[in-house]
Amino acid sequence: MSIDFTCKAFGKCIIAGEHAVLRGVPAVVFPIQSRNLDLSYSRGEQPLELRLVGDHGKELQLLVWGVLEKACELKGIKRSDLKGTLLLESSIPVGAGMGASAALCVALTRWLGYLGYVVEEDYYEFARNLENLFHGESSGVDIAVALSGEGLRFVRNGEKKPLTPAWKPHWYISYSGKRGVTVDAVNKVKDLLLKNPTVGEKIDQQMAEAVGILETALKMDEKTGLPVLAKALTLAGDCFEKWDLNEGEPAKHIAWLKEQGALAVKPTGSGGGGYVLSLWTSLPPAEIQSQLIPC
Repeated sequence: MSIDFTCKAFGKCIIAGEHAVLRGVPAVVFPIQSRNLDLSYSRGEQPLELRLVGDHGKELQLLVWGVLEKACELKGIKRSDLKGTLLLESSIPVGAGMGASAALCVALTRWLGYLGYVVEEDYYEFARNLENLFHGESSGVDIAVALSGEGLRFVRNGEKKPLTPAWKPHWYISYSGKRGVTVDAVNKVKDLLLKNPTVGEKIDQQMAEAVGILETALKMDEKTGLPVLAKALTLAGDCFEKWDLNEGEPAKHIAWLKEQGALAVKPTGSGGGGYVLSLWTSLPPAEIQSQLIPC
């Protein structure tokens, strides 16, 4: 079977800016090169056939058709118009805060672009609309990094500026032991803002401060920047505590990483589960490295 089109979309790690990004606070995000979704397409006359492979490919089963239905609705096309074979190979876990839904939406958008249904300058907005299926309200940060494949300073409805650190921090992500549900976490933060806007706005301001310190740290040399970066991540992590998105397994995992010697630890993504970001002075202890994914 000949392949007519291929594309790749990366998973992501938000370093700081989660939740508050919906209200205009910048977010800093990097792709995770080792976790990605590969799409391959072969033209054919048969109704669209979907094949899912890879470590986490099967987890996409419940997501793909819903995204395609939404895409067809947005473009006014029938699903029966889509023919051939679509192969998706994914190493991004679903519901882990690693951007699996964004990678899927970006890959399918590029494929629909290849078929002539979406023009390239509309890829970002079209994929973001697809991702609303999962987030209720997508900030677009996951879509932006999945499309670009590079580190970004992202502002909603504004800049998507490439970001290259002056040094390479020893930071990793690891699974908290509990699956996160993005829409639940987003709604929890929104409820807090509705019930206590003063407190909610103060937390947003703290996240904005953390992002500013983070950007400063990444422009420094490693020796000077490391303690500043640790401060930024600690400040951002405290926002998740105040949003009450660390309870249970995530809190235990954060405590365990600190016991192992991590300088700073915070959730990445929506929180309430999923993955946790940890910063280290040097390589983490050998006996736990298998549990950590380089970011």
